[in-house]
Amino acid sequence: MNYNKPEKDFTLYGETFSSRFLLGTALYASPQLMRDSIIQSRCEIVTLGLRRQNPANRDGDAIWQFIQESGCRLLPNTAGCKSVKEAVTLAEMSREIFNTDWIKLEVIGDDYNLQPDPFGLVEASEILIKKGFKVLPYCTDDLILCKRLLDVGCEVLMPWGAPIGTGQGLLNRYNLRTLRERIKDVPMIIDAGLGAPSQAAEAMEMGFDGILLNTAVAKALNPPMMAEAFGDAIDAGRKAYKAGLMQKRQTASPSTPTIGQPFWHQQ
Repeated sequence: MNYNKPEKDFTLYGETFSSRFLLGTALYASPQLMRDSIIQSRCEIVTLGLRRQNPANRDGDAIWQFIQESGCRLLPNTAGCKSVKEAVTLAEMSREIFNTDWIKLEVIGDDYNLQPDPFGLVEASEILIKKGFKVLPYCTDDLILCKRLLDVGCEVLMPWGAPIGTGQGLLNRYNLRTLRERIKDVPMIIDAGLGAPSQAAEAMEMGFDGILLNTAVAKALNPPMMAEAFGDAIDAGRKAYKAGLMQKRQTASPSTPTIGQPFWHQQ
């Protein structure tokens, strides 16, 4: 058996991917750093915020040109939207401009911690799904909210690990484990709040299907190297989950058996 054979079961809305890493394109010091980071990450899906382009500098043109050349699936997002109407309108604009019905849906309810508005998120998801969008909702780790998103037709969930851009990691492990245990057959991607590759590996070890992040790579001292580190951590965490982690114990257990040892080494 080839234990290193790439896993091919990461499927979102009927499309299968080899990489479980989704990377954002904002906040980089230059389009070249963004380009190098995407390459080093080995990701196959990149996010792009329509509202965050800079028409004066034409940064958006350079970003969009590379995304087209890279072959990555584009996932436009509705970052910065605070109402259902605003999010739906921006999603429709993104579909027309980028020629894709995939959308990372964000409806922000609080300016301080950028927490999603659960009511607006469900309403906007239902509207967009009826319009033919493939919605990937950025949500909190609330079980009931996630169930409501599934009820209106979402086929993917993207709960946060922590507020966007904080680097705090997995703040509520109980809620995240509950989500994974109660919703087993739906792809779940940890989106937002991770700051270190070890945090991404932990999320994957818990059974989550993928990781979406931006700031942790874009604001690193060496973004391409950090992107590669996250890619490696995500792969390692997934392998560990598939291999099956040992159960934690309260007492020590010898790793070296006593059978066959000299009698003076045995108790």
